[in-house]
Amino acid sequence: MIPSLRYATAFVVNVVLPTAAYHLALPHVGLMGALFASALPLIAWMGFDFLRFRHTDALSAVVLAGITLSLLILASQPANWLRAAREPLVSGVIGLLFLGSLALRRPLMFYLARSTLSREHKGREVEFDAMWTSRPALARSIRLMSAVWGITLVGETAVRLWIASSVDGDAHWLSPCLRYVTYGGLTAWTIAYRRLYLRKQ
Repeated sequence: MIPSLRYATAFVVNVVLPTAAYHLALPHVGLMGALFASALPLIAWMGFDFLRFRHTDALSAVVLAGITLSLLILASQPANWLRAAREPLVSGVIGLLFLGSLALRRPLMFYLARSTLSREHKGREVEFDAMWTSRPALARSIRLMSAVWGITLVGETAVRLWIASSVDGDAHWLSPCLRYVTYGGLTAWTIAYRRLYLRKQ
């Protein structure tokens, strides 16, 4: 798959479709039901991915984990202002997963990159594992990407929580707009940074 098309597909599957499902379901089934609905496109995509490639898309798994943890948080009867924030919780949980993974031997972005390579060419994940241990520059770049994604998503969530709790209801359209701008910006930055890294190597 062409790299730009691959990133566009990832953005649609992991951001656009879950968000659309959430907003379509929210008026009919409530907050918890809408979060369940937002998980359905991810589950369908992961099932298709497994049947076709015999592996699970790592980014979809991360987003699904964020939705699952958000459901657990909401089920614990949090404060009203937190419930009012609704879907911003998902981005924050994903951001914390990225940041927390920096303490591990292989951060979360390693598995996302590995999954992407395995989709491009069968067996490339083995090559990537070897490069991870033999190329310190690759390890540093993967950790940097994990940090950038984590910090940005946590920051985006903080802003969206502020919008949900402080801004007049007429301005709440800013929250979903910020979501698309954030994920679109992170995707564009990742593409540009990857190309820069490859040119340097």
